[in-house]
Amino acid sequence: MTFVGFLIFFATISAVITVAVLIYDVTKNADLDNGSTIMVMFLVIVFLSLACSVVDMFRRKIMVERPVNEILSATERITKGDFSVRLVPLHDYEHYDEFDLIIENLNSMVATLEKNETLSKDFISNVSHELKTPLAVIKNYSEALSLSTLDEQTRQKYLLTLRAASSKLSTLISNILQLNKLENSKLSPEKTTFRLDEAIALVLLRYEEQMDKKNIELWCDMDEVTLLSSADYLDIVWSNLISNAVKFTPDGGKISITLKNENGRAVVKVRDTGEGISQKDGERIFEKFYQVDTSHSGEGNGLGLALVKKVIDVLGGEITVSSTVGKGTEFGITLGDVV
Repeated sequence: MTFVGFLIFFATISAVITVAVLIYDVTKNADLDNGSTIMVMFLVIVFLSLACSVVDMFRRKIMVERPVNEILSATERITKGDFSVRLVPLHDYEHYDEFDLIIENLNSMVATLEKNETLSKDFISNVSHELKTPLAVIKNYSEALSLSTLDEQTRQKYLLTLRAASSKLSTLISNILQLNKLENSKLSPEKTTFRLDEAIALVLLRYEEQMDKKNIELWCDMDEVTLLSSADYLDIVWSNLISNAVKFTPDGGKISITLKNENGRAVVKVRDTGEGISQKDGERIFEKFYQVDTSHSGEGNGLGLALVKKVIDVLGGEITVSSTVGKGTEFGITLGDVV
């Protein structure tokens, strides 16, 4: 009950008691017998009780039933999928009561639901779009391969295209499943003790051939760091960051990897000499399906960095990105639990 409501209740009870006392005094001064006095006071009490009930009924209509009905109507619309519902608080902010707080919380909840619905629709739309391209390639080239007029060189070329399309499709599905698992799983990742520098070195070996083809210089400065964390989850991080560095670094460029133990925290930095990222793109770089450089869209699906960010969040680490357009980009990862 608010202070104003308390005053109204207090004033009503005080008025009822005062009227009852005054009428009792009047009956005493009128020299009525006890039976008549009792009957008069009974009728007075009945009338005052009825009056209080009527006043309370109107009070409940205005102060309780109206906001409750508005909230119930809003929740019914929400359950039917209408997330545009917004209720206006009954009082100014400094005079908020419990109903106003419920309304504010309801508005906040609906805003979150509306945002999540938009993200869900965008996600489904983006997934559908990303699936269409490799599926169309697989369909068209598989039909072309059935033609008997194809020479062996063309056939091999088509097979390579099919292999690339199926690989992209497989990577997309794998990334979606991993991201979904990370976002919906309430289980903590299983942590073990392992050498972080060795884990990163193994990932680098996977991209050695690609770096050699582009004549990329690799510079590493890694301390021996033993970490208590999830090696499998972090493998997703290093694979995506190194893959992006190789993809965006031009021929003859340079990739730098550093690992340092800074006051019990492992700090990893992955830097490339690619085209860099603008500040505007940098603000959205960890969003699902957001791709900075559309000229490389055929080589990725925009989920890699979203996965990286989610893994780091799950493991309780930090990730930063700094970039200069035309000079390159640096990703910094900070992880605790150094053994």
